[in-house]
Amino acid sequence: MKLITEEELQAHNNATIRGAVEGAIGGAALALPGFYLLNRRWPYYRSLPPSLKVLGVVFLVVPGIAIQAERRGLEFDRSQWVGAGKVELDREAAEKRAAWEELSAQSKITYWLVRHQYSIIFSSWLGACAVAGNIIWKNKYQTGPQKLVQVRMWAQGLTIGMVLVAGILTHANQQEAAARAKPTDHSWAAMVS
Repeated sequence: MKLITEEELQAHNNATIRGAVEGAIGGAALALPGFYLLNRRWPYYRSLPPSLKVLGVVFLVVPGIAIQAERRGLEFDRSQWVGAGKVELDREAAEKRAAWEELSAQSKITYWLVRHQYSIIFSSWLGACAVAGNIIWKNKYQTGPQKLVQVRMWAQGLTIGMVLVAGILTHANQQEAAARAKPTDHSWAAMVS
């Protein structure tokens, strides 16, 4: 185990702070124009109390700060790897890259879908809400709450379908992984010899 010096700790802290500033700027770049457009074009938004408007800005800025600070900290950590551990990690990364290049296009798509299934499910729900809302909101015979329930029901139906597809993909991926069960990792033996 390597003991870190005060300079390395300060450099890591600086990288993390730089990431936090980048995240704050990025979050503000999304939140402030959105605030301006909503305030200008939507009367209901103008009627909201300032605390709720600020909360909307905070919901965009704070995650940007946390995510970008974490990315910069991890990036700094990776730049500090040296010695046998770095060689082993580079070798494993090269093996993963080679295995990825050998996959067929269908296998790559399946792998990507399984790895990002939750974001796909959430995005499909959001998209279904937008499409259903656009269609249903034109119905002049329903009240606002009825339209909202209809939008939610359509989006919920699509989401259930997406969850079923994700379950099928996950099951197929687990069966495939079990079929080619990876042997126990003995990378420590390569480092010792």
